[in-house]
Formats: sequence, C-alpha cells, structure tokens
Amino acid sequence: MKSRIALSAVAACVVLAPLTGCGGDGTGREPSPSDGGASAAPVPSAPAESRAPTPGKGSKDPDDINGDGHRDLLVPVQIGEEPETSGSEERLGVVYGSARGLDPATRTVYGRGDLGLPGLPPGQAGPDSVYGQSIVTADLDGDGFADFVTSVAREEAKEGQIWDQRTVPYVAWGSPSGPRTGAEATEVRLPQNVSKLGVGPVERGDFDGDGHHDLAALAQNESSLVVLYGPFTRSGVPTRTDTSLPWSDGALIADDIDPTGKPRATSLLLQGTNDGEQSANTLYSARRGEGPSANVRQLRRGNAHAWGDFDGDGQRDVTIGDDGGRNNEPGYETEAPEVDGSLTVYPGSDAAPVTHRLPEAPDDRKSDYGPGDFAAADPDGDGRDGILVATYENATLIDGDKRTPVLREGPAKADGKKIPAKWRHARPAGAADFDADGKDELILNWAADSLFGIYGEHPTHWWITDGTTPRDKTSFTTTGFAPPGS
Repeated sequence: MKSRIALSAVAACVVLAPLTGCGGDGTGREPSPSDGGASAAPVPSAPAESRAPTPGKGSKDPDDINGDGHRDLLVPVQIGEEPETSGSEERLGVVYGSARGLDPATRTVYGRGDLGLPGLPPGQAGPDSVYGQSIVTADLDGDGFADFVTSVAREEAKEGQIWDQRTVPYVAWGSPSGPRTGAEATEVRLPQNVSKLGVGPVERGDFDGDGHHDLAALAQNESSLVVLYGPFTRSGVPTRTDTSLPWSDGALIADDIDPTGKPRATSLLLQGTNDGEQSANTLYSARRGEGPSANVRQLRRGNAHAWGDFDGDGQRDVTIGDDGGRNNEPGYETEAPEVDGSLTVYPGSDAAPVTHRLPEAPDDRKSDYGPGDFAAADPDGDGRDGILVATYENATLIDGDKRTPVLREGPAKADGKKIPAKWRHARPAGAADFDADGKDELILNWAADSLFGIYGEHPTHWWITDGTTPRDKTSFTTTGFAPPGS
C-alpha cells in the first residue's frame, strides 16, 4: 500500500476485540453489507479514545510509522469548514496497525507546525494545513523508522523562461513514536543544476535495489528527472544523485518498496499530462545496482495504475487502464476502443500484455469523471495479486477471470442533507496487511462532500474490510480526529 492514498495519496469503533463506547452490535464489529448488495451497516463513527502508539524497535517497512512490525495508514483529517473553503484546514492522521489489525483508537494527527514545516505563503488559508497528497513516507536515514517527506512551495523564483514557486522536499525525521512534534524539518539538498526552482512532488522507492530508500522527482526547470539515492544524512544530503534521465512533462508513479525490507529495484512510470482524457505512460524499468533505465518503454494510455504480482510468478508487473475520466470539450467525449473501459497488465517477465474489460457503467451513470484509480490486493494470501478497481456502483476485485464486488455505503443523510444513492457508494483506496496475517485487507472510503462524489477527494468515512467478505475488520470516520480546540 502506498502511503499517498496514493494515498494517493497517500486511507472505527473497534478492531477485532470489543471496545466500549461505540456503535455496532455489541460484539466489537459493525454489521456489513453482503457482497454486491446494499449496505446494512450503521454509519462508521470515530472512537472517543485516542491513544499514543506503542514505540517499536524499528522496521524496514516505510508504512510502519512507529516501527512495531505492523503497517499503519495515513488519512486526511478535515478541520473546521467544508473542504477548500476559506476557513478550512487539512491535517494528516496516522492510524496505527497492531496484531489485531488497524486500530483507529491509536492515532496521531499532525499539522504543519507539528512536522516543523515552513509556513505557507502570506494570504493562504489554513496556516497549519498539511496535505496528504504532498507527503510520502520513507526511511531516508536507515534508522528503522519512517520519515515524513513533504513537498513545500517556497518563494517565487525564475530560471530562464520559467517562473514558478521554488518547491523542495522537507524531512520530518521519524522515531519510535513517529516524527517528533515541533522539531524543525530538514530541507533536502538538491543537485546544484536543479536547486534554483527545485523539484515537483517526490516519489519514494528503492530504485537501485540496494535496500536503502530513495526519492525521485521531476525538475521544475524542465532539465531532467532527478533521483536522490539514500541513505540520507540528517542534514538532508543524499548519498548520490542522478540527473542523467531526460525531463518530460507529467507525473511520476513508483512501484512499492518491499515491506519486508528485501532489496528490490523499484521501477517508475511517467504519466503524461492530460485535460481529463486518458494520457500516455512511459516505463522506466529499474535493475538492481543500476536504477531506472534510460531505455524506456512506451505503454498504453490510461490514468489508473497499480503495481503488483498479478500472475503469481514472483516478478513485479504493472497494470494501466481507463479510470473513466474524459475531456469534456465538444468532440472529445470518447476514448479509442483499445483504451475505453479496459485495463492491461504488463508482466515483469516481458511476456505478452494481458487486457481485461472493466465493469461497464449504465448510460444514466456515466459522466466526464471516472470512478478512480486501481490498487493491488492479495486478500487470500496466495501470493498472486488481484486488481482492485473502482466502479460507479462499488469496488470490484479482478483476480484472473474471477470478479468479486465489494460494497460499502455512506449514510442516506449527512449534515441534514439527503445523499443521492449514486453518491453513497464507497471507493477503493488501497489494500494492506495491517495485522500481519499474510492476507490483505481492502481499504474503502467515502465522503458526503460533492468533491468526493466527483473526484474522490477529502474522504471522511473509512472501511477496512475482512478481505472480500461482507465483514469489516474495522470502520471509522475522521470527523472526530481533530485535536481539541481545532
């Protein structure tokens, strides 16, 4: 699972054991919908309790924030007004995993000041806001504890004909209890030829497969793709840098770091820019000891992506497909037949690509905006990943020829307003093994806000499913996560 939920980018009343003070059936579980059917579960609620995590001894998993051997989940936490209004703020929540699974009563919420980040430019709302899509977690100094890396826009700068805000990564260093609140974040040292304007959003990875976590980003002066290799010093200096790969307009998407710590070279995708339509993708294959290759491969068009082992051969594959987004200008409402409503798996063995059809939306449910991204998931623990896709009615796990719908729904009313049925379906947000039993839980989320209905942004309700079954390991809302006085 990527922390950006993609997190990205990059997200209950209880976990497996009962806790008091929550809704549900008294057993510690919320009732859940049957596969593909209407949701019968009460609305998830935030636990009243908020415990600090138990300090761990260290981990090689960049999604294990406190280093206790269990994966954790980063979630956005809305403060105050509706999202993207003048009085709104967003902070970053961490919900911690345990031997019993994800435990929303054990959580931490970070604001900009907590992570020691520089202040926002004058005139911007939400002075303590920190946005999850600008953060990745990686153990840059190799001490066994995940660091928070945030892309921060600073003063405006000019280089050649390019005028933009200088953007640089800052690191809030990890510890057995997560980043130390209030400690000043460290600016990452960039190569001199890109330092004036900085770099765009960073992706984490182990691009040369040496077991140390690295960062990659596109230079804002449009000179190159920038790779910063770890380990990093506590003054933000990488072991080495590489600016030999050419720049291209778009967004980087990296393969996942192996959560076991086993060295594995992580490849990169470059998704081209788009105006709603499905865009082209370029694969930078990585090899151990070498890093991303300049011998790129052009893949199909599609704005949804996932990395995983989809054929069970032990090698990393990538899937790309149609996320449903469309350019809504007249004459550009459709995509080519080989793109429309499909996904393609590109095997790591270089075998022939395999294409699957996606669940089709009825005519009255189609729009200019798609259901969302893909995620790799192995809920049965057989070592072969399925592809979790969003649809207009539910989430569906595609595993070979088998398709399993997974449905969770938000409430019929929120904030005194009726929610149309077509906006109540939760979206898949990822998958991870939070209880370390070898099987992935699926992550679905939802919000009543219209921005979620259209784009999937600012989720407030979360379900952590028991695989593809109608049961939940836990469910929660983030509306009660805000610290007192926020």
